[in-house]
Amino acid sequence: MDKEFYVSVELYVSAKAASALRKPPTKKSTDKRDAARAASGNGETSQKKVKEKASWLSLAKSSTGSGQWRPARCKLVEEEEGCLLNIYVDDTILYRSIYMYLLNHTDIRMAHRSLFEKRNCLAIFSVAGQMRGAAPTTEPLYIQFEDEETANTWLALLRSYAMPEVYGRWLSPEDGGLYRMWRQVDLTCLQGRNLGVTRPLSDEPPTAEQEAKAEADAIDMDVYCEIFVNGILCGRTTVKKGIGSPDWHERFVLPDLPPFENLEIVVWREKRLTRPSMIGNVVIVLVNFRRGDAVEGWFPVLNGGHASSTQAGEMRLKIRVDEEIILPYHVYSRMLKTLHSRNHLDWMRDLETRLKMKNVNQNIMSIAIAKNVLLENIMELADREVDGTHTSHNTLFRGNTVFTKTVELYMSWYGMAFLEASVGSSIRRLCAEKVAIEVDPVRIGKGGKAVEKNVELLVTWCQEFWDRIYDARRQCPPELRRLFEHIRRLVETRYRVKDDHNRELPWQSVSAFCFLRFIVPAILHPHLFGLLPGLPDVAVQRSLTLIAKVVQSLANLNPAVQKEEFMRGVKDFLTNSLQAMIDYIFVVSTPEPGTAVKGPLTPLSSDKHERLRIMNALRHRSAIAPVLHREAIPLLPYLLDIPRHLAVVTSVVVRYSRTQNFQPSKQGSIPDDKHFAEFCTRCLEVEEQALFRVSKLAARPRRQHSEPVINIPPPPVPTSPIPSSPSSSWKLPTRERKISASAVSPTKRRARKLSRPSTAPSSPERGSDSAASGRSLGSSVAEPRSPNNQNHPPLPSPLPTPTSPSAADGFETRPRAKRPNLVHHPRSTSTDSPLARKAVPEPLLSPMSDSSVDVSDEAGKRRKNIFRSILTRR
Repeated sequence: MDKEFYVSVELYVSAKAASALRKPPTKKSTDKRDAARAASGNGETSQKKVKEKASWLSLAKSSTGSGQWRPARCKLVEEEEGCLLNIYVDDTILYRSIYMYLLNHTDIRMAHRSLFEKRNCLAIFSVAGQMRGAAPTTEPLYIQFEDEETANTWLALLRSYAMPEVYGRWLSPEDGGLYRMWRQVDLTCLQGRNLGVTRPLSDEPPTAEQEAKAEADAIDMDVYCEIFVNGILCGRTTVKKGIGSPDWHERFVLPDLPPFENLEIVVWREKRLTRPSMIGNVVIVLVNFRRGDAVEGWFPVLNGGHASSTQAGEMRLKIRVDEEIILPYHVYSRMLKTLHSRNHLDWMRDLETRLKMKNVNQNIMSIAIAKNVLLENIMELADREVDGTHTSHNTLFRGNTVFTKTVELYMSWYGMAFLEASVGSSIRRLCAEKVAIEVDPVRIGKGGKAVEKNVELLVTWCQEFWDRIYDARRQCPPELRRLFEHIRRLVETRYRVKDDHNRELPWQSVSAFCFLRFIVPAILHPHLFGLLPGLPDVAVQRSLTLIAKVVQSLANLNPAVQKEEFMRGVKDFLTNSLQAMIDYIFVVSTPEPGTAVKGPLTPLSSDKHERLRIMNALRHRSAIAPVLHREAIPLLPYLLDIPRHLAVVTSVVVRYSRTQNFQPSKQGSIPDDKHFAEFCTRCLEVEEQALFRVSKLAARPRRQHSEPVINIPPPPVPTSPIPSSPSSSWKLPTRERKISASAVSPTKRRARKLSRPSTAPSSPERGSDSAASGRSLGSSVAEPRSPNNQNHPPLPSPLPTPTSPSAADGFETRPRAKRPNLVHHPRSTSTDSPLARKAVPEPLLSPMSDSSVDVSDEAGKRRKNIFRSILTRR
């Protein structure tokens, strides 16, 4: 039975693609003669028009100057001859058709918000042979969905037809493969210095005289950065103005990436009347970059290309590169049993105190959410910490414990839509209008009238913020309401609230989390909560700080307390809003009757029935898919991948236990020590299994092209005693929540080239060496080897394509994006750069070996970027 799925989206259409959709009709010869006569009769006007057309000043600098967002309709068709995604514009014009079963999972991923300043955008990368359309272009396809729930649903649906990066299919047919891979780059662009000031590149750190001269020669200009991974534009910073030293502090988390090649940060100088000019770039080879650890330092910006010996400033970057081997779900069964034997928050506390780990909380929370026990775990820990003493009272309000930090993550997970409705629009309006408020007489440097005027302006904006916050109180999601209710009732029970001293303590206990740890930090640092693309201006930041102080004073329910004398002017506002604050706290800490815990509050989509059909189709497809293919489909509604979260936890525990010289066998008889030792032992067992599977694949001889292709049908769904893979926690009805690649001839399409992970050894002997160093560290690696991506798709789908024959070796293929032959980036010459310190045991940017990435045929080929100078963020 044929299946069809529909969804309405917004489609980004570039100028090149738009021109190909509708070409102007050919004029008749009489029209040409009339036009010629009109031109000869008014030659002066004609000259003016030609001059204006040729001028760069007349070109638009906005996103619509080179592209535009247009309403579109997506239709996914599953039939006997293939699975196609058809995108229509203007209801009838077929923009593009994509053969989804020829794509990789990494070809279907969410686009970073910085590209278009739009949420819920999905990027699909395809090349000739994998798509066809009216517009002869291989530009990435960007589509924006109505809400987060719809975007997540369609991401899971499209990936269910695509090919995951699975290795060793013939060596483990019962699991559909030995393992799969997952990669992510977490980049933070912190700041730059001496940008645009050129000097010879040297391995020696600059002298004090050279640094002083660079600061004197600094240029006052507007700069921004573009982030490329494997030659694909993935993100863009905002435009910052500064004399060679702009501050960004903008973070880019780029998950679900293809096999690593290079990370490139291109620095541009924005100009008003001409095209942006390139200052230089930072090229980092990811193949050998250290895995799992955050590296921060100053990186030189090279001017004139990768082979240039001229430096044009430095960029301070913080980079974390993750590449994990993900095993089948049943391999983690013993580890998962140990993990579920205690409160998940206790594991977070033990990992932080014993192994000094701080970057696995999100993964452990995801595992708890999948089991639907996170809220129970938080309530249980609250019962322990709130014991009625003065110490627990201070901890509840000001402490930085595992409980308080988990509640912060919990509120961020479920309450982002609520936060946006509360303060998002107000913050953006204040920043757009560049409102500068200062009420400190010392800072303002003017008389009393200026201070009074600024106090009035502060009260006006505080009223604006408070009105928005109060109006959004009923949009507080049920998950947060249940948590706040439990905390409020717990404080009422544990503390004697009959006396006047503790009467307001239950309300303050709720505001301590809702405001002190959520809304107020979002007002202070909106860019960290996704409410702004980057840091606000200094004057605007001061305004936000003053507003945050007033809102926090209101949340404390004590309007008489003002530390600064100049802040006493807002006392009337606080007094008048006090009763409304109590009503607000009561609403957000009282679940609505008859409502169960659902996903975050999102607009009700008109395609809700269609999403229900998609959910049923996903369940059916998952039931007949191989194990690793089924587990690679993210679980809705939050796109959870339980084996991946377990793999990350395992990798980090093993790495940190070796760093801290932790020996599970030497632990004492204390119950907590036994539990923790058992958990570490389970992680080591998983690590051994991962290394065994990698070595097993490495020991297998390469299959020659002359060997016949063996197509093994997908194995049946595993039965007991193998544990079943995690299934979606979505219950019906659904929970309300919200390459650039080079074109290749369709007749001569190269083999799909997915290199083996850098963690895989090339032989059993080298595999043992890899085991000693840990699988997460990318050291010298063997020649990449393609995974077993056979001609048959992960799920029953037709095999051939209309235009592309199968590859000689039996793999479905796709050309790699063509990039210049980038060599090792020179180490930083700054004295404070980690790359220049001798204490670092291994180089962060080692030369790229010939066996790691094949770039011999990519020299001189240009990177494609359809957005440069078009979508510049301000």
